[in-house]
Amino acid sequence: MTTPATAAPARGLSRPSGAAWFQEYGVYAAVAALLVFNAVFTEHFLTVDNMRTQLIQVAPVVIVALGMALVIGTEGVDLSVGSAMALAAALLPLYLGYGLVPALVVALLAGAVVGAINGALVSVVGLQPIVATLALFVGGRGIALVMADGQLKQISNQDLLSLGTGSFLGVPLVVLIAAALALAVAFLVHRTTFGRQIVAIGGNRSAAALAGLPVKRVLTGVYILCGVLAALAGILATARLTASDPSSLGNLMELSAITAVVVGGTPLSGGSIRVLGTVVGALLMQLLRATLVKHDLPDSTAQIAQAAIIVVAVYVARERRSR
Repeated sequence: MTTPATAAPARGLSRPSGAAWFQEYGVYAAVAALLVFNAVFTEHFLTVDNMRTQLIQVAPVVIVALGMALVIGTEGVDLSVGSAMALAAALLPLYLGYGLVPALVVALLAGAVVGAINGALVSVVGLQPIVATLALFVGGRGIALVMADGQLKQISNQDLLSLGTGSFLGVPLVVLIAAALALAVAFLVHRTTFGRQIVAIGGNRSAAALAGLPVKRVLTGVYILCGVLAALAGILATARLTASDPSSLGNLMELSAITAVVVGGTPLSGGSIRVLGTVVGALLMQLLRATLVKHDLPDSTAQIAQAAIIVVAVYVARERRSR
């Protein structure tokens, strides 16, 4: 016979709390509800051309958010992703004269350097992630503006532009790249030792160090990956815009990336990474903004809604941890 003491935990395991369900599946339900709303109330929203446009616009956010998810999984945060995008954009016109490949390598290396500095400040110096990455949040964009002489520069290299405007079998290349990176990050998190180390360090850094995990090396590697992904997003955004504009490229990208990660179910306390949730979270924010624009509401309204969603997501995550 089952005693009352053992029956209660069994019910708790079989029937998750509302907070747990919302954090687990809320982002998927929200996207479904938004699509249904637009199907009924927004004319021409669910057309192929509009969905293609939404996916193209969200692709850079997804790429940056994937790197941010890895950082948040270690109980960190990276505020410098927008600056890494601006640095990559500023470097492209300077090195395109040597060919596309050298220019891409230099731009990606700039993102790696940004990540390495952030990682060293966090893992070696011991600064809080928000403080460590704040330095390059401010200084990185300043360096990018100096490199570009504070001017917007048009891009005429057709090979580079094809990355932003080209397609394969009718699917935009930027969308295919974002999808491939999402699969790669999911494999990294769930199927590699490095991914398991990231989660372990985020769950309890002290215990991970005592267990012999290379905490400093893993943290530095995570920030480098985040910087490289941000630089790649900057390259693709520059190619799509056909111009390098370090003054505006990547502005508020850190907010968009953090929102996608948190709304997607990855807790700010670390120890867990939800890759699919992050992708769907970015899509939710994009669809929400597009819906408001279609109904003639200003972009500031979308920013307010985004802030409210962040508060709700963080509150739900806190309620789940407190149970």
